[in-house]
Amino acid sequence: MNQKKGPTKITCAIIALSCLFAYLSCNTGSSSYNHTTWSQYGGGPDQSKYFDAAEITRQNVSKLQVAWSYSTEDNIPYMFQPIVADTTMYVYGKNSSIIALSIVTGKEIWIHTNLQGLSRRGLNYWESKNGKDKRLVFTLNNSLQEIDAITGKSIKKFGDSGYVDMRAGLERDPTSIRRMQAMTPGVIYNDLIILGSAPGEGYFSPPGYIRAYNIVTGKLEWTFHTLPQPGEFGYDTWPKDAYKYVGGVNVWSEMSVDESRGIVFLPLGSPTYDYYGADRLGSNLFGNSLVALDARTGKRIWHYQTVHHDIWDYDLSAAPQLLTVNRDGKKIDAVAIATKHGFVFVFNRENGEPVFPIEEKPFPASEMPGEMAWPTQPVPSLPSFTRHEVTKETLNPFFPDSIKQKWFKRLDSAKSGLYVPPSDKYETIMMPGALGGANYGNTACDPKNGIMYILTQEYASIYKLNKVVPPKIDLSENDLNKVKIFYTANCQSCHGDKLQGLVGPSLVNIGQRVFYDEFKNIVQNGRGRMPGLIHVDEQTLSSLFRYMGGIPRSFNFPGRRGDNKKATGPIVDSGGARIKPDASKGTPMSEYPEGVSHPENRYTTDYGTEWMGLAAPPWSSILAYDLNNGTIKWRMPIGEDSAYVKGDKSKGAPAGALRKGMVITSTGVVFATAKGGKLYAFDADTGKILWETTLSNEVQGQPTMYTYKGKQYLVVNASANFSPDSYNHSIKPGAMKKGYVVYALPEKK
Repeated sequence: MNQKKGPTKITCAIIALSCLFAYLSCNTGSSSYNHTTWSQYGGGPDQSKYFDAAEITRQNVSKLQVAWSYSTEDNIPYMFQPIVADTTMYVYGKNSSIIALSIVTGKEIWIHTNLQGLSRRGLNYWESKNGKDKRLVFTLNNSLQEIDAITGKSIKKFGDSGYVDMRAGLERDPTSIRRMQAMTPGVIYNDLIILGSAPGEGYFSPPGYIRAYNIVTGKLEWTFHTLPQPGEFGYDTWPKDAYKYVGGVNVWSEMSVDESRGIVFLPLGSPTYDYYGADRLGSNLFGNSLVALDARTGKRIWHYQTVHHDIWDYDLSAAPQLLTVNRDGKKIDAVAIATKHGFVFVFNRENGEPVFPIEEKPFPASEMPGEMAWPTQPVPSLPSFTRHEVTKETLNPFFPDSIKQKWFKRLDSAKSGLYVPPSDKYETIMMPGALGGANYGNTACDPKNGIMYILTQEYASIYKLNKVVPPKIDLSENDLNKVKIFYTANCQSCHGDKLQGLVGPSLVNIGQRVFYDEFKNIVQNGRGRMPGLIHVDEQTLSSLFRYMGGIPRSFNFPGRRGDNKKATGPIVDSGGARIKPDASKGTPMSEYPEGVSHPENRYTTDYGTEWMGLAAPPWSSILAYDLNNGTIKWRMPIGEDSAYVKGDKSKGAPAGALRKGMVITSTGVVFATAKGGKLYAFDADTGKILWETTLSNEVQGQPTMYTYKGKQYLVVNASANFSPDSYNHSIKPGAMKKGYVVYALPEKK
């Protein structure tokens, strides 16, 4: 594992293993998790999305039919993954509620309503060893909370009257932190909930420390500093005091736990700011690193950095997959990580040694003032699963000629290719871009047979850096007057006459710190004590965002828009634990700390994701990676997308951007969801489509599987609207309301 990391040598990581080696060598086997339940996000602590059951097979999967469904009863695009414990399924639905359903009939057991701000993608289930204490564990508006899984009521003895403030303990003023909770719910190990975070990606965002809390008490048990502090391993890969102002280096997606060894694997994201790192020169550990920690203590066991000094937003975001591979007749318990930029890295789970060779290769230097791109980057010997550039020859052939000609001119002046540094002088076209490649929910595995499954998309990003300057309010006099009237009537009492913040936070330059979609969601739906302004029109929202220093580009973060119908049924509780209001509201960090040296200027770019179908299709695929021999076993395009294809599937473009999921069964069936409301069943060995169907609504989140009395069920979240670039699914037989759809084989006669 001879990886260049600047002043910090990888040999230190190997030496650090010696004190743990005796312990680790006593814990053999792939994992203690048996893959017969789905009580955590991703199925279980290993995030394999693998399920061991015998009823659904390759021979009968085509006979699947809808067993029952449950409507969310509104138009909010939920990304939630259901989980199952005993005979109860827990879902998210009407009026932002957690709902307990019978897994046999779909009948409501209880509803805990009004949980706006719940982590978007799910929650976890925990029970005590004697089975008497059963809890749902989740994050809500920067707090960690729990609900009694039997009664549906908040557990008030947990933490501080029912919650833990996740903004505390980050060496920043907690009241200044606006965004902390991750969009995924963490992972459970024994009596610990191990949590990542989503602190934001702008300059001066908070650090993404990994923390473990006691599930029973809420006590903070350990913290891992992803931005090393003085005296800690990796501190010398940063400028002095960088931990005081750099943010990110967080796990916003899926962590995996090897229960038998007590190791948690962290796929860490990039440091802030994503695309310009002149204030963080160095290799920047533990940014973009796969890190193995002792799950009991949070102590680092080993790490590997997949991108040095990231300036491309190549977070590690897909779940590390824990599987046993057979290499040259020797079985190795391995961990594999698929990346946004199309690579697969595979390591020995215990010591971090690469299972397949990795080479440090040179790449271009940056031309930006003060920036120093790392001279080499690690490239594994395994075949890449994405393309890495966009050229005139690989441009989407379905573009109209007028658009082709415009792109030919742009390509003449742009640069494209792996690890081309962003610039302020020309466009950089990265393939894949900010959205991947592989991203959250996009990996699964057969743990025993060394096969890893990847959902991938080839979605370019187009970057061009611009100097950060004080915002110019680019509004007509008429629009400016309208905005001021609106602001005075609705916002000034909390945020001040100059946006400076009173009982509410400062809004000065808020448009440079949040995306327009997020801003729009907050205004329309509220957050915390702020009520939603439901009837504000799009033009006013856009003008208001400009007034606050932003440019209203959309990044399509799923909001909480829609009918939001009032929940009815067996309501047992509402609102979660009551969070105490802050005594004062701090201002988000906006400048470097006093006395810290820093670049004269800052630069930013948007994510450049406006052109999904820039390269030739297919744009999305599922593939099986045989990690016993390092080959791609099969690959199939999935999903439906009409962008510049005009519905003609015969032209080889039946694929679109996805953030969907998979279930891998022990009987050799791979279930996968995809854009356009598609649900597939593939033969795990060959990739042959065994069955496919189209749901009445767009699929979201991860599918789930469970059994009851030997009968096997598949759950799909179909709760979103089809996007404009999906095919027309408005007319389908047996159309169902938005919600959760449960499939099973027909009853035997």
